[in-house]
Amino acid sequence: MRLIMYLSDFLIPILIFYIIGFGLLSKAPVFDLFVKGAKDGLHTAKTILPTLIGLLMGVGILRASGFLDWFADLLEHGSGVFHVPGPLIPVIFVRILSSSAATGLVLDLFREYGADSYLGYAASILLSCTETVFYTMSIYFLAAKVKKTRYTLPGALLATGAGVAASIYLAGRI
Repeated sequence: MRLIMYLSDFLIPILIFYIIGFGLLSKAPVFDLFVKGAKDGLHTAKTILPTLIGLLMGVGILRASGFLDWFADLLEHGSGVFHVPGPLIPVIFVRILSSSAATGLVLDLFREYGADSYLGYAASILLSCTETVFYTMSIYFLAAKVKKTRYTLPGALLATGAGVAASIYLAGRI
């Protein structure tokens, strides 16, 4: 275990030095290529910024308006069939849109129920094994100029459902 911890501390610096060393040995203009990559990265960030602002604003409006609480109350009765706790429902739906907003909801759950509670465990595992589907799709497909998403959304939502089921099951096993 100690060896793995030691290696993990040095893995990224070793990787960076390897890339720079390989570039120097192959006589590539390392710094010029770095600057070009940074410029491309800034262009990508400029392209996706409006989408990012729109998603964050939409989640903020949903949270501040009380819609998420109403939606959780609406679904809480039917969620018992799947053993999904009611307070976890807003986290599940917000996680599909925004990771930071879902983290805020999880912190609220921690304050109310405790981090070591069943809900705390389930929310923590949920954030670890699900993805921000719409955020990821909009950002990466916009950056790559993908127009037809085909089966991406159904597949991503299916994977999110599997992550939710796994988090509820695993939290119950702790």
